[in-house]
Amino acid sequence: MANANISSIELEVKQGEPARVQPEEETEKGPYFLSNLDQNIAVPVRTVYSFKSASRGNEDAAQVIKNALSKILVPYYPMAGTLTISSEGKLMVDNTGEGAVFVEAEANCNIEDIGDLTKPDPDALGKLVYNIPSARNILEMPLMTVQVTKFKCGGFTLGLCMNHCMKDGLCAMEFVNVWSEIARGLDLKIPPFLDRTIIKARNPPKIEFQHNEFAEIEDVSNTKKLYEEEKMLYRSFLFDPKKLELLKKKATENGVLKKCSTFEVLSAFVWRARTAALRMQPDQQTKLLFAVDGRSKFVPPIPKGYFGNAIVLTNSVCKAGELLKNPLSFSVALIRGAIELVTDSYMRSAIDYFEVTRARPSLTATLLITTWTRLSFHTTDFGWGEPLCSGPVTLPEKEVILFLSHGQERKSINVLLGLPASAMEIFEALVMQI
Repeated sequence: MANANISSIELEVKQGEPARVQPEEETEKGPYFLSNLDQNIAVPVRTVYSFKSASRGNEDAAQVIKNALSKILVPYYPMAGTLTISSEGKLMVDNTGEGAVFVEAEANCNIEDIGDLTKPDPDALGKLVYNIPSARNILEMPLMTVQVTKFKCGGFTLGLCMNHCMKDGLCAMEFVNVWSEIARGLDLKIPPFLDRTIIKARNPPKIEFQHNEFAEIEDVSNTKKLYEEEKMLYRSFLFDPKKLELLKKKATENGVLKKCSTFEVLSAFVWRARTAALRMQPDQQTKLLFAVDGRSKFVPPIPKGYFGNAIVLTNSVCKAGELLKNPLSFSVALIRGAIELVTDSYMRSAIDYFEVTRARPSLTATLLITTWTRLSFHTTDFGWGEPLCSGPVTLPEKEVILFLSHGQERKSINVLLGLPASAMEIFEALVMQI
């Protein structure tokens, strides 16, 4: 797909009246428990998929997607509820059966004109996802909005906004793929496992680890000023197999490590490059946060089809000076240590830590890496074939960097990030040096 920036053509989208899509059958009503792993990531996640088929126009796209949504909201009925606060001050779902918000829209151009969806562009891509204009906070937002936008050429986009507190990436992907299978007339293979109490806090809570992910770091480098004074730029950098191989070679050349994974080496490189780009002081503590999938690490393992967040944030903290003066193998080892930290007892300790403190992970002097490389966006087929491309509308916070797999073989990785203009220039130069 052309790499033209979406804004090279002024995208105009005319949205129809929003309607509610309710579950096709009567579903369970009442309160629905959200675990402590769901509480900390109650942010809307907006994604766009683009479709175009040589053999099928877009006339019935909205109807097909809408009918299938009404069907999938039966087994996944909490998605048709509303977010509320429980008596103990936590987020929970009230299963009202109100349903998801659905909007049909029309664009003024061809789908090819919108360019590369793998680069976040909040202004333009935002027009392809419906936002409730009056919502002041997440409690006033539906758990799910759906917008089907038809283009002049017969293609269409599916714009989704779903609250992260309802599901992590793997679960969201499962949900969208099942929804697309239902649209093609297939049956539900694995019913969702809805009971989130299997990972509820212990009584009494038992905090056995330090949990630096919540630690507040002092911004001695005053990077806050940089973000306030300069324009934010969003870029995506492609790391192809050759580039990834070069990084691995660099990380193992001093013999400290025999080998390392793509995630370890790419995270290490990005953490160092961003630290350098933001010109952090040598004595600035910097924190790396990333999510580890806990499904197989819990004892017993999380059941197949688990509906909810089963990811746990792990962390590594290091002074900026140490990070930059040491070889790449040093940062890779820090990341490996953070991955190894995640065991059943660590995850349960994190769940209990939240129970006691209600702390939110602090993002000062922090980099939060989200990896979508294991998510099968490319298999979503509502009956118009696989998406031409798909991607996020924007990054949820300025500290977040996203890894997306790229290309037919999914062997390349696109790194998406936003930085103040001067920092982006330095980051770009460091990528070029590989």
